[in-house]
Amino acid sequence: MPSLGLRAAPLDRSHDAHERFGRKFHDATIDVLSLIVIPLLAVSIACSAHAQAAKSEFEVPYTGTIKRIKDAGVLRIGYRENSPPFAFLDPKGKPVGYALDLCGLVVEEIIIELGKDPRIEYRPVTPENRFELLNSGQIDLECGSTTNNNERRKIAAFSPTMFVTGTKLLVRRNSGIRSFQDLRNKTVAVTRGTVHATAIPRLAERQKLGIKFITGADHNESFKLLVSGRADAFANDDVQLHGMLAETRTTADYRVVGEFLSYADYALMFRKDDPEFSELVERAFAKLAGSREIVAIYEKWFIRPLPSGIRLNLPMSPHLEELFRVQGLPAD
Repeated sequence: MPSLGLRAAPLDRSHDAHERFGRKFHDATIDVLSLIVIPLLAVSIACSAHAQAAKSEFEVPYTGTIKRIKDAGVLRIGYRENSPPFAFLDPKGKPVGYALDLCGLVVEEIIIELGKDPRIEYRPVTPENRFELLNSGQIDLECGSTTNNNERRKIAAFSPTMFVTGTKLLVRRNSGIRSFQDLRNKTVAVTRGTVHATAIPRLAERQKLGIKFITGADHNESFKLLVSGRADAFANDDVQLHGMLAETRTTADYRVVGEFLSYADYALMFRKDDPEFSELVERAFAKLAGSREIVAIYEKWFIRPLPSGIRLNLPMSPHLEELFRVQGLPAD
């Protein structure tokens, strides 16, 4: 074919070169990023795993009562319904009292320990069933007027002492009874499940007084045995007798008489063989005494008017004050 005078234009390879360069740059970028990102991801994953392991390693493995509270989110408090001023029902039916205020400070310590608020469930207990309810797990902490003694420490654990008292007699004002010896051949009411129910009959037997004993299921029932005339006296700790007279407004008809027949240290009660919870309770009491808040709580229930409007006017005894000083209460 004759030439038309046209030459084929040289192929423009710049586009191909640009594409090849782009691919090489892209591939190189991926390689560089792989060198940077993958190790960073590996480091990040390793750090995260380490953090999780560290968290697991340092997370407190609670046991006993604290574990129960943490797992269930519930703290079960046992209280007495008729043991003023330690634990009783106010006119609106709310559990109140000196022991319940002290339990509230233990609850605050539990919140600090766990970092969250457990739900509080209140359950009434009696002198007779409080130990069974505690050890069966139906309550975790008993806030009433329970005596801490050697026999009971075999089945339960106790907080530091919160009150010191002793057994006296409640009698009708016109009865002529002034002492335990005046009860010879008479009838005395005691409450089942209390230390008095065993200690006072033993004392009467040693003194050969011929006293007959009848029991009430709780302090209200024992008091009613006296009011009804079935008993000539009601033996109980003096502070509870004064509290009962204040709440029932019966001081004109009854009075507390006699020397102390026994002595008792009151404490909050919880399950034994539980060192973690025991340490937490001790810590709460140490803070309480160290801040002097224990003095304010004491005065609220023993000096100021009770919900009934009656005052016990019972200053803190030197013995109790000294016990609180041992726990950390500063001297005035």
